[in-house]
Amino acid sequence: MRTSLNVPDETLDAFDAVWQSQGISSRSRAVREAMQEYIESHQTLDEMAGTVAAVIVFDYSYDAVVQDIHEIQHAYEHLVNSSSHVHHGNWCLETVHCTGDPEQISELVYRLRDFDAVKRVKLMVVDGTDSGHSIVDNESAHDH
Repeated sequence: MRTSLNVPDETLDAFDAVWQSQGISSRSRAVREAMQEYIESHQTLDEMAGTVAAVIVFDYSYDAVVQDIHEIQHAYEHLVNSSSHVHHGNWCLETVHCTGDPEQISELVYRLRDFDAVKRVKLMVVDGTDSGHSIVDNESAHDH
């Protein structure tokens, strides 16, 4: 199936540079792989049951949304085990460690993504089954 997309020039230029540097054969193939990763990262958490452990990493413009971010984290404090916060100028990088119901963790992730001033939200999930772990996104964090 053919489709068209409206993408800002700078985003397309950056995307092209990445897939070309990785040796992928075409933009179409790179887009298909990106779409598959997107599907996996959104379906996997929704398909889990029981208790999971998750790390959410996101960056945001401090002045624009810090109050909203704090309110969201307080609303989900029953899931949040710990968080760390690093300033980089007006931008912040936050890491939130969670344990709980996958559906509620998914809600937390989507609430964080709901702001224009939040640039990226990355998620890593370890499920509670004997099957091991499932990395929902390619980002990872380690904190004791």
